[in-house]
Amino acid sequence: MSPVKRYVSMVDLKASYRAQETEIDAAIKRVMHSGWYILGQECAAFEQDFARWCGAHHAVGVGNGTDAIIVALRGLGVGAGDTVFTVSHTAVATVAAVELAGATAMLVDIEPDTYTIDPAKLEAAVKAVKNSGGRPRAVIAVHLYGHPCDVEGIADICRRHQLFFVEDCAQAHGAMLGDAQVGTFGDIASFSFYPTKNLGAFGDGGAIVTRDRTLAERCAAIRQYGWRERYLSDQTGMNSRLDELQAAMLGVRLKRLDREIVARRSAAARYDAALAGHLHTPQVRSGVRHAYHLYVVRSAERDALAARLKARGIGTGVHYPVPVHFQKAYAGRVAIASSGMAETERASREVLSLPMHAFLQDEDVEQVIESVISECKS
Repeated sequence: MSPVKRYVSMVDLKASYRAQETEIDAAIKRVMHSGWYILGQECAAFEQDFARWCGAHHAVGVGNGTDAIIVALRGLGVGAGDTVFTVSHTAVATVAAVELAGATAMLVDIEPDTYTIDPAKLEAAVKAVKNSGGRPRAVIAVHLYGHPCDVEGIADICRRHQLFFVEDCAQAHGAMLGDAQVGTFGDIASFSFYPTKNLGAFGDGGAIVTRDRTLAERCAAIRQYGWRERYLSDQTGMNSRLDELQAAMLGVRLKRLDREIVARRSAAARYDAALAGHLHTPQVRSGVRHAYHLYVVRSAERDALAARLKARGIGTGVHYPVPVHFQKAYAGRVAIASSGMAETERASREVLSLPMHAFLQDEDVEQVIESVISECKS
């Protein structure tokens, strides 16, 4: 084995700060001097800018991506007695949010190439719940790793079965189907601004996006105790607000997000060209533009490959090693569609995330490629 050149990390959060250090510091100072730190001008400005960037009409800033799903579901009126369909191959936050909104989750298997919800299995699950006397109300489709789900197929199912279509865009800032960005196809969408996301805060943050003004206003009330007028709750709500500091810094970061997504796609294209034939590389559905929040390959010897790459100075990750339905908090309790979880379980054993962020240098990408090819041949 050749000596380690240098360590190539999965992400580089310091680089995202250094790239805009002067502007970010100025934004922080502006907020601190304003004397207004919750739901002020910074949050309102970011909401407008982010909605415009997404191609939507309205955005509502909240405390984190999990709360974004909770508030979205509550805004739609989804709660106790309702079934919400989603996937097990996701961050546990997706399923946790369904339960925190008071609804019941039913997990559906994924497509093997895109890792997103399988429309055929989804429809079968919806029919089964209807036939058993249940109340199907919504689908949360996760655009995983930066690849959009089968939007058209899911939207058709939702129309025919009168279900709300909720897009979980936590990993998909900038992913596109045709000329439109994810977050604009369903009734409502949730975004996370966790620091590692394509648009990451320097702490927690999230947002809800919708084209429905009434729904946006309802969500804005729910995020702050159900207030439409201060101290007067028209409905029950919660406390989940995007603070002024995070909003101001996100506003700065949003300015170069398009450029950073181009950089991600460029690195991914180099990986694709070099690694095809050595590993199962990401597959991209026709008409889709992947946002490459993560660059995920597959290997039947995933854990051994990860260990060998680590020895070569290559950071990797596994998203996600344990499906939600196998986790102690949910195993034997969360509902699973009758089609089973074969693809989900296979993916959890095989997926491996290679270094992917907007600040990868050419030599970083080359080191990853050389190391992967060498280890796949050994």
